[in-house]
Amino acid sequence: MELEKEIKQKKFKSEHHKLAINIIYTSNWLVSSNAAIFKQYGITAQQYNILRILRGQHPEPATVNLLIDRMLDKMSNASRLVDKLKLKGFVERKICKNDRRAVDVIITDKGLGLLKELDVMEKQMNRSVESVTVDEARELNRILDKMRG
Repeated sequence: MELEKEIKQKKFKSEHHKLAINIIYTSNWLVSSNAAIFKQYGITAQQYNILRILRGQHPEPATVNLLIDRMLDKMSNASRLVDKLKLKGFVERKICKNDRRAVDVIITDKGLGLLKELDVMEKQMNRSVESVTVDEARELNRILDKMRG
């Protein structure tokens, strides 16, 4: 559906202004539609992001700083997210062998199992973006990368 109809706004200051609003609106729409899936598994999108980073590191541990660097949502509190995931049994925290001031974060078998279940749901999570062709997706990715400089 067109942005104008979604937000009930007929005019924008410019096409660039409309683009900025459209990106924000679409981002929120994607987050909201995926939140329902994550809620079924008792996690948030930010926690899912942490688990995916840790799976990519597995079997090596990750530091909280590494998680912060790689997170999609830079405003999230990685330490707090790790604590919540630890309470659910999805991650472990251990003192770093090389630097006793640092903490290593490791995904557990339970965390890997959860991601395996969510991998099955990935098709449902990606359904909304499948309305664009591969060539359109490639071009949109190029444009978004260009915007971020």
